[in-house]
Amino acid sequence: MTVGRFESPPMTRAGHRRARWSPYAVLAGVIGAAGYVTMVDPNHPGHYPTCPFLAVTGYYCPGCGTLRMIHAIGHGHLTEAFGRNPLAFATLPFLAYLWVRWVSAARRGRPVRSRILHPAVIIGFTVVILVYWVVRNLPAGRALAP
Repeated sequence: MTVGRFESPPMTRAGHRRARWSPYAVLAGVIGAAGYVTMVDPNHPGHYPTCPFLAVTGYYCPGCGTLRMIHAIGHGHLTEAFGRNPLAFATLPFLAYLWVRWVSAARRGRPVRSRILHPAVIIGFTVVILVYWVVRNLPAGRALAP
């Protein structure tokens, strides 16, 4: 199959099987990791390593607070989860949507296509992450700190 200037090799039966089951393997990994974080509280020191960016610079990275967010979600505390990392929390529905699209595409043996995967959207989201990174470390953005 030719896509633009690039040609992809034909997929074998084993390749189709892997492509079809890949979303479920990722889901199993996510459920396992979220289950672990739900059971092992990241609010108690010594369970998880410190964020390397925070340890070196003293500033929060865009991901700081995500483990505590996942822990709060696992215990049904959605307001607390949002407060731990608002951007990561707001991203969860989009990730779920993309996973559903991936399952649908994998069943048909096609690549995932979605408007939210358009390069302009990805660039825009990258800018949002960078702005969030800066603002959460400013005195005025302390509400965004974990």
